[in-house]
Amino acid sequence: MNFYSYNDSLLLTILKIWTFFLIVFVGTNAQAQDHDRARTNVGLVYPLSSNWTNAARDTNSFSLNLIAGVSAAERGVTIAGFSNIIHNDARGFQIAGFSNHVGKNADGTMVAGFLNTYGGGHGVAIAGFANIAANSSGAQIAGFLNKGGNVSTLQLAGFMNIARDNKGTQIAGFMNVAKKSKGTQIGFINIADSAGTQIGIINIAKNGEKSLGATIDENQTALLTFRSGGKVFYGIVGIGYNFKNKKQKYAYEAGFGAHVLTIQSFSLNTELVNGGLESFKGDEYWKSTFRLMPSFRIANKVEIFAGPSINYVNTNTEEGRKMTTKYINSWTRHDGRDLHGFYVGYTAGVQVAL
Repeated sequence: MNFYSYNDSLLLTILKIWTFFLIVFVGTNAQAQDHDRARTNVGLVYPLSSNWTNAARDTNSFSLNLIAGVSAAERGVTIAGFSNIIHNDARGFQIAGFSNHVGKNADGTMVAGFLNTYGGGHGVAIAGFANIAANSSGAQIAGFLNKGGNVSTLQLAGFMNIARDNKGTQIAGFMNVAKKSKGTQIGFINIADSAGTQIGIINIAKNGEKSLGATIDENQTALLTFRSGGKVFYGIVGIGYNFKNKKQKYAYEAGFGAHVLTIQSFSLNTELVNGGLESFKGDEYWKSTFRLMPSFRIANKVEIFAGPSINYVNTNTEEGRKMTTKYINSWTRHDGRDLHGFYVGYTAGVQVAL
């Protein structure tokens, strides 16, 4: 059996069936409606549809196009193999293999393999790559980018969310941006002119807290750190140098912190960070740390802090093994090459508010 001949025959059969239904719909609509616009549209691609050249001026309760459909408005289910183009409003359910485009409000659910664009609305837009709304928007879920005007519910993106005013929640794999955010931003980087709650490694807001600090720990690792966030949560990122080692001496850390208690010039903070030391030669020294950090403000913008820490370390180098000698618990893996252990340490430092 010739596989290619079979495929060609199957495709021809599908086209014949589709053409038959299209002729039936065109004939039915022509007999039932002289001047009224059709409420059901079935076609191949504009203007090859049951609504013919009137398609761009019609409002449909059901629309099905093998390639692409065009209409003035939709009030039900709209399906296209490639793209739906709706000049005005859309309510109901729109699904397309590649893209949906709504000129005004989209108040239903849009699902596209790649892109949804629309003026505004309070529905749900789901796209493989991006959702772009000019004005207000409800929930936006995209593999890469969401761009909305006034977001009232949720933006969820693999890479980036952009909003003018955010009253809901922005969750992104990398960055959230909003002019005014009264809701919550969760991402690696969060940026807003004025922010509600920001949970990320780097948080930038005019009404937020930002500080530049210097720390040192029990292993003689000194770090230059940047802390940023709000009244409760903040992010931490730092780079530095270890004065004990000769090879693994370049240090880094990133994590989250929280202001547990604040009384005038005293605050009690907790921090959870991951970091390590690098020689850039394939060696490994990785550490996860929980800190309890009492902090005292000694001047208008200057704080000093120091406190104990509980650390989990994983290393495969001699330098890494020698950095700590007393463990709460330790063990080895891979024939003794990898050392794992928990131990108690400390961190101390000073920071200046920016």
